[in-house]
Amino acid sequence: MKKLLMLGGTQFQIPAIKKARELGHYVITCDEFENNPGHKCAHEYYSINIFDKDAVLTLAKELNIDGIIAYLSDSLAPIVAYVGEKLGLPSNPYKSVEIISNKEKFRNFLANNQFNVPKAKGYNSFEEVKREIDHFKLPVIIKPVDSSGSRGVSKIESIELLKEKVENALSFSRAKRFIVEEFIENFGYQVAADGFSVDGELIFWCFGNGHFPPKYSNPVNPFVPVGSSWPSNMPERIQKKIHGVIQRLITLLNMKTSAYNFDIQVDQQENVYIVDIGARNGGNKIPEMIKYATGVDLIEYSIKSSLGEDCNDLTMNKPIGYWCSYLINSQNEGILKDIVIDEELKKTNIVEYELLINKGEKVSAYTGSNHKLGTMILKFSSMSEMLEKIANMNNLLEVKVEDLGNV
Repeated sequence: MKKLLMLGGTQFQIPAIKKARELGHYVITCDEFENNPGHKCAHEYYSINIFDKDAVLTLAKELNIDGIIAYLSDSLAPIVAYVGEKLGLPSNPYKSVEIISNKEKFRNFLANNQFNVPKAKGYNSFEEVKREIDHFKLPVIIKPVDSSGSRGVSKIESIELLKEKVENALSFSRAKRFIVEEFIENFGYQVAADGFSVDGELIFWCFGNGHFPPKYSNPVNPFVPVGSSWPSNMPERIQKKIHGVIQRLITLLNMKTSAYNFDIQVDQQENVYIVDIGARNGGNKIPEMIKYATGVDLIEYSIKSSLGEDCNDLTMNKPIGYWCSYLINSQNEGILKDIVIDEELKKTNIVEYELLINKGEKVSAYTGSNHKLGTMILKFSSMSEMLEKIANMNNLLEVKVEDLGNV
């Protein structure tokens, strides 16, 4: 029985904990929150600061583990690589994972290696960027260098909002640093992608369509995705180009056997831009949805790779049917009164439905994916049905929230 150390024990880590146990491994979880539900699914739990790489390393040595994983987490991927490298465990290079986990370092890496990349630069303060904002062509995107889930991301078309949005970005950055980058006008949907490499070769990939809150809903953060749908409606020639760009990136970073989550944009001239890459599985039930669509269990392969087990039986399977992972959300904070779902959607399309909050509890406005109220996996009969229903989801799924002032 192999020992697997899992960083984090939230409800979102539970599928990986259960899969590891199902595969016959001894699972040890750790974080600072002993009431996290994942710990009850593990064999053992330790209370430590999982963002302290040396504390995790010390625990890993004491436990004599065979592998380490941080399922779904961008911010913990460097910790996994650090411990893996120090102890000679299966992992990606620490330096490479550090690069892709920091938006400023990643943009610089892309530019230095002749990838398509928007003009971008990192700053520590409003005063610094104010002196140089004229060097950028508006609109620009402001992002914390080290946040995930689209938290702290803003687009500005006027420098009048610069200070406000810089302060917002800094509030979500552990490093207290942000980047400014020029806006890319998308050709079609942003490409949402999960993939898996074996010995540095991208063997499996699943390209989909990224969905965001409709503009008519006046979203509090228009850059937080509300869902992803598969397969991608991008032309095959563009998908081949995307695959080539990803493979070149993986090769240059000397990545090994690993899961990935990508956000990719394609501009009007069909240039491919890698917006983000994480050395981890996609969140929001994307691996579960991919298993429905392709039969490939990426959670299982992630567990196997973290323990150095053979993944050479992985094959490329294209999605069969039309699938969506959707995040239930509210654009307003308040008290959850009800969630009303269209009967046809409920009967015809919903395959899985999970609510993460109870009626009567406080709801946060959807400023980041951590504020989702629940998840759905849906299946459709055609591409047109899928894209149309997702675009009109606000009319098919109503989240009723009572203003806090009325409670």
